[in-house]
Amino acid sequence: MSENELRIAVLGVGLIGAQHVDRITSRITGARVAVVNDYVTDKAEQVAAGLPGCRAVADPLDAIADPDVDAVVLATPGSTHEKQLLACLENRKPVLCEKPLTTDVETSLEIVRREAELGVKLIQVGFMRRFDPEYAQLKALLDGGELGAPLVMHCAHRNPAVPHGFGSEMVVRDSLVHEVDVTRFLLGEEIVSIQILTPAANPAAPEGLADPQIAILRTAGGRHVDVELFVTTGVAYEVRTEVVGELGSAMIGLDVGLVRKSAPGRWGGAITPSFKERFGQAFNTEVQTWVDAVRAGLADPATGTFIAGPGAWDGYAAAAVCEAGVQSLRSGAPAAVSMVARDSIEGA
Repeated sequence: MSENELRIAVLGVGLIGAQHVDRITSRITGARVAVVNDYVTDKAEQVAAGLPGCRAVADPLDAIADPDVDAVVLATPGSTHEKQLLACLENRKPVLCEKPLTTDVETSLEIVRREAELGVKLIQVGFMRRFDPEYAQLKALLDGGELGAPLVMHCAHRNPAVPHGFGSEMVVRDSLVHEVDVTRFLLGEEIVSIQILTPAANPAAPEGLADPQIAILRTAGGRHVDVELFVTTGVAYEVRTEVVGELGSAMIGLDVGLVRKSAPGRWGGAITPSFKERFGQAFNTEVQTWVDAVRAGLADPATGTFIAGPGAWDGYAAAAVCEAGVQSLRSGAPAAVSMVARDSIEGA
């Protein structure tokens, strides 16, 4: 092991956390997993036993404060993020936090303020689509002006199935949240209103789950974004985004690496079965870019940043939009997004 490797604590070694452990160990350079933690202690100990130089630490706050830890990956349940993020800030440990930043708007805003008071960017939020090659290409196309002014955006977010207990509000908070960030990323504007529509439910959806849902977003510049959310298709994992501008349109997420044509007049291809295949490269790029940024920040703390992607403000903005989305889901009416002005928090 190189003495210059970033020593990372991974908190939460469930589905996403275990993938991050494997990613850091086998596909990321310049870092290693030094500490793991999980509320299922046997799981953490089992993961640690398979990694050279790694220890399991039972208390997540002790793992964050551990002197052998340079940076933290939070893959724990959202309800634990506030306390763990505050501990990262208190210990001045850079952290890659899987969404959500926290589970409500007030605590997300408090995290933004606490980080701003430190005068250093330590929190990166895991909106991995910003690191996906197709989204990056679409962003460059928009920024280059080739489509002219973007006017309308159409999105589809489809899952073959969701875990037991996945409720209607989770469609907004856990699925739509990615399109919320994509909208802000691609269009460069805050979202000011949202409406959630609930068409006739999929007969195959679990009882009580409103699926599919349609989200209608409006940005500060008056741009329209609609999102089809359908999380029990039983088919595959599909994520598409189309931007329509004054000079043309562009779409990503078509899975057109291979399109087959055959008699009699049929054509088709494969669809990625899950998010792991669709966004695997995005996750790798996200973590590698974060590791590089943290190492650069540790080498030169005067830079004032240890992130290279969406930060605490982006997590807060997403939380505010999703909170309004849940309000609309309950009422059926459009809901205004309530946020403080970014320039009211120095350093946010």
